[in-house]
Amino acid sequence: MSWTFDSVALVGAGAVGSYYGGRLAQHGADVRFLLRSDFEAVSRDGLRIESVRGDFHLAAVNAARTPAEIGPVDLVIVAWKATANHLLPAVLPPLLHSGTQVITLQNGLGNCETIAAITGPERVLGGLCFVCINRLAPGHVRHSAGGKIAIGEWLPDARGRAAELTRRFAAADIPAETATSLETAQWQKLVWNIPFNGLAIAEGGVTTDVLLASPAIEAEIRALMTEIITAARALGMNLDDPLIDLNIDRTRPMGPYRPSSMIDFLAGREVETTAIWEEPLRRATAAGIPMPRLAILLDRIRRRLAVRGQSTAANQGL
Repeated sequence: MSWTFDSVALVGAGAVGSYYGGRLAQHGADVRFLLRSDFEAVSRDGLRIESVRGDFHLAAVNAARTPAEIGPVDLVIVAWKATANHLLPAVLPPLLHSGTQVITLQNGLGNCETIAAITGPERVLGGLCFVCINRLAPGHVRHSAGGKIAIGEWLPDARGRAAELTRRFAAADIPAETATSLETAQWQKLVWNIPFNGLAIAEGGVTTDVLLASPAIEAEIRALMTEIITAARALGMNLDDPLIDLNIDRTRPMGPYRPSSMIDFLAGREVETTAIWEEPLRRATAAGIPMPRLAILLDRIRRRLAVRGQSTAANQGL
C-alpha cells in the first residue's frame, strides 16, 4: 500500500515553516498555514520569500488562527521551535484523520517521541533542513544559502512515505533526499547545530563569522564536532570525520549569519536548550559515552540564559 497526500497543515510559520510551506504552496500544494502573531500581516500582505533559488510572493495565503479552522488534512508539517511542543496535544488532534501523517522539521532530538505520544508512532516522520534562513518580519523570510531537506521514517514503514515526501519536496524546487536512518541524519545536523548555535550564545550573542574569526573558537568548534561524531558512532551511527571540514567550509561563506538560537537568545525568547544540547547529552550519558565538551558548553549556555533572565527581571523592576 502506497501513501500520498493532497492537503497540508503547516504548524509553525516562522522562517523554516514559511519557506518550505511556501515552496509547496508555490508549486500547487494545498497548504493551510496555522498562524499566531503573523496572522493579520500574512492575511493582508501574503507571504514574501527572498531566496537564492528565486524570490516569490504568495499574495493569497490559506491562513488560520486555530487547528479547528483547518480541519483534518493528509499531512501535518510541524515547523515551530521545540520550545512550543507543549502546545501539540491541543494542536494536532483536530488536524488528523485516519491516514494523516506528521513530519517534524524541528531541530534536535526528542521531537518525534513527543509527536508519537500524541498521534501514535506509525504516523511520524522527520525532516532535517540544512538551510541558512531568517525571518525578517511577519510574513517575510530571507533564504540565503542551502535548503536541502533529508526525510526519514521514525519507524520502518512499507508505505513509501519518506520517498513520496522526498519526491514532492523535490518537485517544489526543494533539494530533497530520503534518509536511510533518521537518527543518523539528526545527529549529522547536530554536528553543526550544537557548536554554532551553542557558541553563538555562549560568546554573548555573536554571528558565525565572528566565531570563525577566532582560531581558539574555531578549534573549540572542531573539538565539539569531533566529540559529537564520536558519540554518534558509539551509539551505532556512521558519521564520518570529513563532516567537520564540510560544515566549517560551508559556514564561512555565510558571512555574519545569525543562528536561530542566537536570535532567540538576543530577543529574550526561550531557547531550544533541551532538544539541541540537553537531549543529546542525556542519551550519550545514559549509554556511558562521555561528552565533556558538550557538558561545558551546556553549562555556559545556561549561565548566559540565567544572566539574561536576571537582567530582564531587573529592568522590569521584579
